[in-house]
Amino acid sequence: MQIDPYPPKNILVRMPNWLGDLVMATPVLKDLKAKFPEAKITAMCQSKIAPLLKEDPNVDELYSFNRPSGWVRGAHESTELISTIRHGSYDLGVLLTNSFSSAWWFWRGHVKNRLGYADHLRSCFLTEAVPFPANLKKQHLVITYKMLLEKLGIPLSNTAPELYISPAEIAAAKERLSRDGVDPTTHTLIGINPGAAYGSAKCWLPERFVEVSKILLKDPKVRILYFGDYAGAPLVQSICEKLPEGVLNFAGKTSLRELAALMMQCKVFLTNDSGPMHVASALDIPLVALFGSTSDVRTGPYKNGLVIHKHVACSPCYERVCPIDFRCMTRIDSEEVVSAVQRQLR
Repeated sequence: MQIDPYPPKNILVRMPNWLGDLVMATPVLKDLKAKFPEAKITAMCQSKIAPLLKEDPNVDELYSFNRPSGWVRGAHESTELISTIRHGSYDLGVLLTNSFSSAWWFWRGHVKNRLGYADHLRSCFLTEAVPFPANLKKQHLVITYKMLLEKLGIPLSNTAPELYISPAEIAAAKERLSRDGVDPTTHTLIGINPGAAYGSAKCWLPERFVEVSKILLKDPKVRILYFGDYAGAPLVQSICEKLPEGVLNFAGKTSLRELAALMMQCKVFLTNDSGPMHVASALDIPLVALFGSTSDVRTGPYKNGLVIHKHVACSPCYERVCPIDFRCMTRIDSEEVVSAVQRQLR
């Protein structure tokens, strides 16, 4: 089966489930809107990350949902999802997830044309099941997402990931900093994200974040903003307890959009390979990104990033926890990271 050639009027895009992947998929929305300006585009996202697309001008409707879980409850929630999709009367569905369930939902939801990569035995539910690119492991995930659109007559573009934060949200972030005695116009703000959702193998050593922070704080104009989600808050707290004045801890204390607005006040953002790394890149914040167990070729910052990756023999391993001596991260020393941050400041 193949996609109908006529221009679609009602498009449903199943966005990725992870924060960083969602950000890397935003060019798909922009390219679809450019190709089909008259079409209504609905972005289907898990509720915990959906707010990040709230101000995106390429999205006409945001469909937020909770992923079904459990046998009885999951079956009921899946039925509701399918009913909602069917009620939308979509004539084109673009699947940026590779799961069996997402293709099943679109098929059962009567999405007329269903475009996605052929994976997880789901090809029978797709109108157009596209083989994965031959260079899948050697190209950026942004490219992989965009290549799916070639079946719609949309050539590979130069569109980069982009996020949109309102002036009111930026003003609120500045006001929040002001209450803590921090002024982005007079202080040099450096953001640090020491955690990562996938596992500890992606995280640089906490004691080295402490070392880097102490060196940077020798400049009296520097203020450091530490970020993290609720799960990572204890890690951030343990780091901040070892630091002098000039540090603000926002871990577990912001929404996604508040996080983005606060990050925009930073001159540089130091981070592991993580969702906030991609948020910073999409917001044009100069980055220093630390890589170990994952591939900076596939999921590195798409722009504005200075990557430190030692490329040891076992990397990328994609393990959640290092099974040996964590050499990919221990070989990144504090002075090297400080130097990279200072280069990005300049």
